[in-house]
Amino acid sequence: MKEPQKDLFAYNIDLDRRVRPDHPLRRIAETIDFTFVRAEVAKFYGKNGNVSVDPVVILKLMFLLFYDDVASERELMAMLSERLDYLWFLGYGLNDEIPNHSVLSKARKRWGKEVFQSFFVRIITQCMEKGLVDGRKVHVDASLVDANASKDSVVKASPELITALKEAYQAQESKLDAPAYYELVNDRMMSTTDPDAPVTRKNNESARPRYHHHRVVDDAHGVITAVETTPGSIPENKKLMEMVQQHEANTGEKVGTVVADNKYGTSENYVAGQKQGWTTHLGDMASYQTEIPRRKGIFPESAFRYRAQDNTYVCPAGQVMKARRLHWHKRTWEYHLPKGVCSQCSLRSQCTRSKTGRTIHRHEDQELLEKARQQSPQCSRPP
Repeated sequence: MKEPQKDLFAYNIDLDRRVRPDHPLRRIAETIDFTFVRAEVAKFYGKNGNVSVDPVVILKLMFLLFYDDVASERELMAMLSERLDYLWFLGYGLNDEIPNHSVLSKARKRWGKEVFQSFFVRIITQCMEKGLVDGRKVHVDASLVDANASKDSVVKASPELITALKEAYQAQESKLDAPAYYELVNDRMMSTTDPDAPVTRKNNESARPRYHHHRVVDDAHGVITAVETTPGSIPENKKLMEMVQQHEANTGEKVGTVVADNKYGTSENYVAGQKQGWTTHLGDMASYQTEIPRRKGIFPESAFRYRAQDNTYVCPAGQVMKARRLHWHKRTWEYHLPKGVCSQCSLRSQCTRSKTGRTIHRHEDQELLEKARQQSPQCSRPP
């Protein structure tokens, strides 16, 4: 029977033998050399005073915080002495002193955003050198992340008052030597504890302050190669081009194929992707939209034949529809028939319920749009 008695002495404890051979942290340690951080941050430290925690250890601690989704820096430090794999990864022994959680927040403030961006690119480069990043096929996605702010902190007011409040909070931030990222993306609601996070709804959950975390994942081995965090009200599809461009800048590779869900499958992204020479495997947003009840029983646009020779459409009744105007925002031309023609047509009840007659819209780069839609995955409509 094993007695639960504490050993008075412990000799020859080898943490390397305590971490299993197939542990994920072993693969990470073999692939990524974190020692580059010492030279990167040397300029932020003097030669006098107390000896700081090794920057390599600090960066590894930050990595563990997000790798295992630990709730806070305090919790990470509290559990550190209990995790032999963590101690091994950090190069610590059982009797080494655990740093205070404040070293992480101090390092973030001291090093700054540009330094961390440099870390990110350096690690991507190491992954490429090990053959873990190909760069030519990527997956783009985004997640809504709850802000660390209570729903009770949200105030409602007029757009003018909300603007004034955000400007006041921005001024206070500048006094604290902290960067201000406030964007006026929500003109009627604001969290007083986190003005950066607009109130956003997520699926069937209640609305609350949230951020949007955008990322690009390389297809070869799932390595994240581009990231950006925005207010939660910034849609995924508005960041597609920027995120792929960041991936290309970080990897030095030209993207050939972009994969994303239907939230990215807008006409704007389809056309822009084709102009970049991408194969755009984007779910078509239009195919997922619920059918509009007022259009039930009405001829679809596919029933209208386009004539390239004179840039016109021929309707199901054989009437010729001419281009009337360009909608600048959507970059689509509007084609129509005179009011009197539609009102006297025998197919009117099947064609339109509008008093002014039927209109058709065609994108100014319709050929590219159609090519992109042919490349989009044929996914079934979600329930």
